[in-house]
Amino acid sequence: MSAGALRPLEDAADPEAFGGKSAQLSEALRAGLPVPSGYALDWTSVNAFVSGDSSALTDVLAVADACPWAVRSSAIGEDSEDASFAGTHVSVLGVVGPEALRNAVHQVFDSALDENAAEYRRQRGLDPAPRMAVVLQKMVAADVAGVMFTRNPVSGADERVIEASWGLGEMVVSGRVTPDQYRLAPDDGHLIERWPGEKDLALHLQADGTVAESEITGELVERCCLDGSQLEELHDLATHCDEVFGSTAHDIEFAFAADRLHLLQRRPITHG
Repeated sequence: MSAGALRPLEDAADPEAFGGKSAQLSEALRAGLPVPSGYALDWTSVNAFVSGDSSALTDVLAVADACPWAVRSSAIGEDSEDASFAGTHVSVLGVVGPEALRNAVHQVFDSALDENAAEYRRQRGLDPAPRMAVVLQKMVAADVAGVMFTRNPVSGADERVIEASWGLGEMVVSGRVTPDQYRLAPDDGHLIERWPGEKDLALHLQADGTVAESEITGELVERCCLDGSQLEELHDLATHCDEVFGSTAHDIEFAFAADRLHLLQRRPITHG
């Protein structure tokens, strides 16, 4: 590969080159947390590509057909303690082949030019010109996915709050379904309370590597999608994140595929 523009995620630890999301995933991978494999492309290469230099994606296109990819934003300053950018930049799922990968990188970069993203940077005194790196993460064929806050994001209470639904986690983070919600004690992970959601839609990885939406019907709509052993695994993951990141306030996206837990991303809990 050329001058280090594309790096395996475990080597993409510099947040000033590869952005906050890449740096967080890199640290998690090197600590042995269950992060799907992938790569990070530095922000200067992304800028060069969107400015017309197609050669800036040479290394990326060489791995385009290796597997279906999730192409995620990793802006400089993103997923930091002061600015999460959660819900501001896009992720593109089920990316297969060179042309789709080119388009996905453009989509991720263009999301940083959105008016809401620009206003977010202005409010926090960040550079108005986005520096957008990207993460290429191997897609996980999730049966169940969601988010976990290791402190209550509304009240600040010392408890784990988990929201989950069938299929890929996009339905949860986009608010398109009412997910199941679980509250766990932070010390031993015992279940404090749970509420079944209305999970009538799901997004799944298809055989061709793309993603497709489907309707959920019958008793699955209100059946809780996480069982006791999965909740225990999530509690253990949170505890391991405490040890790795030296903090007890994590915003985690996770997925279970064939009963195996995957950590898709981790950021500090912020209030903005």
